[in-house]
Amino acid sequence: MTNKPELLVTAASLEEAAALLDAGADALLIGDDRFGMRLAGHFSLEDTATVVEMAHSRGCKVYASLGGLMSNRLLDELPAYVKALGELGIDGVEFGDPAVLTTVKKEAPAMKLHWNAEMTSTNYATANYWGRKGASRVVLARELNMDEMTEMVPLLEIEAQVQVHGMTNIYHSKRKLVESYMSHQGRPSDGGSLGKERGLFLIEEERDDQKFPIYEDENGTHIMSPDDICILEDLHILMAAGIHSLKIEGLMKSIAYNVTVVKTYRKAIDLYAADPEGYAFNEEWMDVIRTVQDPERELSFGFFYKEQVY
Repeated sequence: MTNKPELLVTAASLEEAAALLDAGADALLIGDDRFGMRLAGHFSLEDTATVVEMAHSRGCKVYASLGGLMSNRLLDELPAYVKALGELGIDGVEFGDPAVLTTVKKEAPAMKLHWNAEMTSTNYATANYWGRKGASRVVLARELNMDEMTEMVPLLEIEAQVQVHGMTNIYHSKRKLVESYMSHQGRPSDGGSLGKERGLFLIEEERDDQKFPIYEDENGTHIMSPDDICILEDLHILMAAGIHSLKIEGLMKSIAYNVTVVKTYRKAIDLYAADPEGYAFNEEWMDVIRTVQDPERELSFGFFYKEQVY
């Protein structure tokens, strides 16, 4: 028996949170749109309390995302929110801005701090720097390849988290680019949402077979990858290296899809933990995921092996 990595999943609603916990998630990542970036869904403090109670009753954890770009206005609202999270029993928060770290230390010192600087969390020295400042985990950049990730683990003084499934962000702007484009084209907003539920996407002239989901919210414009990371086939490499947390990004996916993915990864993690030497990848696991995968979105290794895809 070896130590099992945590299976972390994003949740978009109370209904999905319950379904993901039932499917085998060890931890959920939720948040408030004011402070989080590219959240699967918005959770009020009342909803957050419900999720915490739901998860803790199962022996699972709940983390809050505070990885947004913090303005002076948000800094005024941050202490009360962090204090409330602490009182609700949130197990940890993801952060990129040092202002979050200092606020957590003051208002909710029992909460764990997970440093997530998106694409800049690329080396062990910087991760350890934040560890000495109080972080207990680093969320490794998705641009790192497999060797860079696995070779970093022995040099880390804190835990490491890696995204193993789902879409990724490839561009962000604080500006409302879609709204501006529509206005420029003489098509003023019809009053409808330009958010995730609208289903907008971009297509490049050179790659007209790939669709890039795009949406806007109070944090600006987000352009997402045209494919989905899926490292299930080589998940054992990450587990053997000692990665502490494996994240499934459920953004813009149905509950049924995310439940299927969680169950599949749960099976692989449990089998490896029970018998690392006898573990073997089962191609049928991929077949299960392919049955729910959007046919217009490829399953890809992402940057794990650079441009190699299934």
